[in-house]
Amino acid sequence: MGKDVFTGKVTSINHEKNYVSVAYMHNDRKRTITCRMNESAEKLRHTYRLGDEVSFQVKGANRGASLIAYNLKFLYNNELQKLLDKAAADNRFTGYLKRAEDALFIKERGSYIFFPLEISKWEKAPTEKDYNEPVEFRLLHTDKPGRISAELFNHDYIPDFRKAIQAYKHNTPVEAVVTRISPYAVYLDLYGGNLQSKLPITKGQNSDLKEGDTLQVRFSYLGNTRIVTERV
Repeated sequence: MGKDVFTGKVTSINHEKNYVSVAYMHNDRKRTITCRMNESAEKLRHTYRLGDEVSFQVKGANRGASLIAYNLKFLYNNELQKLLDKAAADNRFTGYLKRAEDALFIKERGSYIFFPLEISKWEKAPTEKDYNEPVEFRLLHTDKPGRISAELFNHDYIPDFRKAIQAYKHNTPVEAVVTRISPYAVYLDLYGGNLQSKLPITKGQNSDLKEGDTLQVRFSYLGNTRIVTERV
């Protein structure tokens, strides 16, 4: 088959063994071929999903006894696009928690598309009893189809992060302890070290703080992956 380029649709994914199966037509016959996901031609890592239309090339394997795909490249996914269109208006979906290759995913209920689950460092991770149970979730990074992930609609945050949410809502100062100082930032522990943040240092200036100092700060941004504070 040489350098011929074929197109087909991803019909199954084995996360543990890191390969996808692709159905395609060749000489008016329907065929199925496998491809390891690390054989992808994508410059940036792409998360392959059921229904992905892909292009690929074919080469021999096992001394010519079988064929495998390589140079796999994502083209489009109609089912995924429907979810993205819905997310633009109402980013709320129902799915089921799944574990594969020591990672958590959510399988969307209607399309069966898997999305990697993003969990905040300040959030209690789902346990095995939660697997295969229905959950509500939203899609993240919807402007980057190859890197779309999901987060739970309801988060089980640790108690100190819940305190931080209230402080952020009411613009209440909290105490912070300086743990490290670099040329670019002062690093802080909050709530006994259960949360961390930093204060940027303007280039060319030195901080008047030293390790072990305590100070009052306010939250200027509080997200699932990043906390930003400002000195009171």
